[in-house]
Amino acid sequence: MVTHVEIKGFEDFSKYTGSIDDAGPPVYFFFSGEKLPGGDSWCPDCVEAEPVVKAYLSELKKSITFAYVDVGNREYWKDKACPFRTDARTRLMVIPTLIKWKGVQRLEGSQCNKRDLLQMMFEDEE
Repeated sequence: MVTHVEIKGFEDFSKYTGSIDDAGPPVYFFFSGEKLPGGDSWCPDCVEAEPVVKAYLSELKKSITFAYVDVGNREYWKDKACPFRTDARTRLMVIPTLIKWKGVQRLEGSQCNKRDLLQMMFEDEE
């Protein structure tokens, strides 16, 4: 069963990561641009990847936590000093990015909308 968590901004991301139970189900973070009033992200690549990721998760039959992380508006994200870019835990270069917490698995940009890559990422534990 997939547990969904919504996180907005770096401060909430930091708080959430401090509360992760290492003995619990694996946690995956999907970093995406802030949603516009219409419901889509300002980031076109994120808009393309999100439905593919959500469709895959809806079929996943294992226990994980999926955290959707809003990295902020375009100006905030594009700033080279953006904490999502500089923090050692994330070191994001592009969005969307999907990472496994405390793992090496990482999908970036257009990799996030490739079903076969999503399958490899989420099936690594079996």
